[in-house]
Amino acid sequence: MRHPFFASSRPLVFAHRGGSALAPENTIEAFDNGLRLGADGLELDVHLSRDGTVMVHHDSRLDRTTVLRGPIADRTAVELTRVHVPALDDVLARYRDARIIVELKVNSAELAAAAVGAVRRAGAVDRVCFASFGRRVLRAVRAMEPAVATSAAREEVRWALYRSWCRWPVSRVAYDGYQIPEWSGRTHVVSRWFVKCAHRAGLGVQVWTVDREDDARRLLDWGVDALITDRPDVIVPMVKAV
Repeated sequence: MRHPFFASSRPLVFAHRGGSALAPENTIEAFDNGLRLGADGLELDVHLSRDGTVMVHHDSRLDRTTVLRGPIADRTAVELTRVHVPALDDVLARYRDARIIVELKVNSAELAAAAVGAVRRAGAVDRVCFASFGRRVLRAVRAMEPAVATSAAREEVRWALYRSWCRWPVSRVAYDGYQIPEWSGRTHVVSRWFVKCAHRAGLGVQVWTVDREDDARRLLDWGVDALITDRPDVIVPMVKAV
């Protein structure tokens, strides 16, 4: 049975970092804009501040997107909110009706515990999915809060892909779905067959980062469950018209 986070009667659209082609990524401005444009949910990234608060930011350093310099882990939550890096608690409280993909950027049990705590405080277990390239942090999440959705780590995606190529697809796994690119380098990850295998196992398939209508139409034709996009202004109306 599919986890509620991945269950939907129609394809969903998630605004990647809020829709980073349209507004500063991982900011309240971007999240407001992405949802205003009709996205069903948000994709965002998190790190821990120096004082242990889960903060929404992609890079391990602040240089690219803020006026501050150096690692995000060297700054307090107060310092970070002053430069428009929001806390996960505040994002979950502000968007109570949106599904949210929370990508854990550090492969540690410490981040897992803090992020699970934020989701529990918000009463958001059914509408959050934790994602990460790292398996350790996702294992920690699954152990702490079995009710929350997790997607497959990179190693788990690789194994599922190999199994699909061998016509021996996965069936019983620790995760609830995939958030994956169509291509990873020269490897074709998402295909009609991969989606079919996932669905047979009760797993959702959400694909990033899809900004072009032709790519979106092909993926939807293959049966993917959601598109994660930097251009909700393009992808939302296209998906709603299908």
